[in-house]
Amino acid sequence: MYKKMISRYFPLIAMVLVASFMQGCGLFGKKGSASEKDNRRGEVTGVAKRVGWQQNLPVDMVAVKAGTFWMGQADEDIASTQSAFNRQVTISEFYMDKYEVSNNKYRQFIEAVRLGEYSYSTPTTLKDPPQFNLDEVLPDTTVWSSSFSYHYGDPLMEFYFDHPAFDNYPVVGVSWEQANMYCSWRTYHMNANDKSEFDMPPFRLPTEAEWEYAAKGGKDIAKYPWGGPYLKNKRGCLMANFKPGRGNYIDDGFSYTAPVDVYAPNGFGLYNMAGNVSEWVLDDFSEVGTALTWDLDPKFTKEGEMRKVVRGGSWKDIAHYLETSTRTYEFQDVKTAHIGFRTTMTFMGRSGSMDVGNNRRRQR
Repeated sequence: MYKKMISRYFPLIAMVLVASFMQGCGLFGKKGSASEKDNRRGEVTGVAKRVGWQQNLPVDMVAVKAGTFWMGQADEDIASTQSAFNRQVTISEFYMDKYEVSNNKYRQFIEAVRLGEYSYSTPTTLKDPPQFNLDEVLPDTTVWSSSFSYHYGDPLMEFYFDHPAFDNYPVVGVSWEQANMYCSWRTYHMNANDKSEFDMPPFRLPTEAEWEYAAKGGKDIAKYPWGGPYLKNKRGCLMANFKPGRGNYIDDGFSYTAPVDVYAPNGFGLYNMAGNVSEWVLDDFSEVGTALTWDLDPKFTKEGEMRKVVRGGSWKDIAHYLETSTRTYEFQDVKTAHIGFRTTMTFMGRSGSMDVGNNRRRQR
């Protein structure tokens, strides 16, 4: 009888002990409850009505948990750049787009600028709306012809951005500057149209370290987002959209870009972290940038530096550029047919490894 009672109540006892231990470690502290009544008596309990807020997970984003990984070279440095030295880095939790920003999502940004309407009713944020000129946010569709020598890109130049057949394909012909403008608009669009009293953190480009950590999908050292070392799965199918051979673009199923939701996602649920389009990130480029930055949430900036880091490889690149550690760059005002982007958002509060249930999307 005694043994049965012990076995019946053991899980409950264990949970109480674990909770006590966690609170002793400070992992589950008490919520500070501000009381107006106590404040009027001269006590200090904080400003009232500020508890209960939880950060919303935006549509088509995933929560990338905090963690530590080895950033840098995952295979032979065939270009002898010596620009991706291995080092251990810790990344705080953040939210990241599952997919590269598509033509249709970028078109919503353009339509908002064209109409001058950034909110659907009375804005719920006190911040002023961003100011854009329509001409400065339009993608350059001529990149389908101008980016390549002696290439018949006229059909894509005419239809790729405007035709509904390509709505779910990644936007290209956008500069690093335009990608940041999109982030500014999306931030205001969310904060002006939600019901919360408090603004969400801004959307932004990922830092280079965040991008590489996310690309590895939870694997400490991974040559490709799916792990590696091979480019094909066990059925012989290529795992990304790139240039598999000399002049062979179609072997992976697409001669140019592919829809943003094709191919298998990595361990974090992120699509096309290798191939399809290369992606702008937040950092300035330097050959020694990764060696100079701190090992907690690193970000390299240099005043006056026009070169910005580009990651991930694209539909026109060989496999080397698909590697999670390969670093390249482009000038911030350059627009090409192979560079796009995706956005991230800083997670507010404790490390995600200690926060319960923050993957759930909550209506505010």
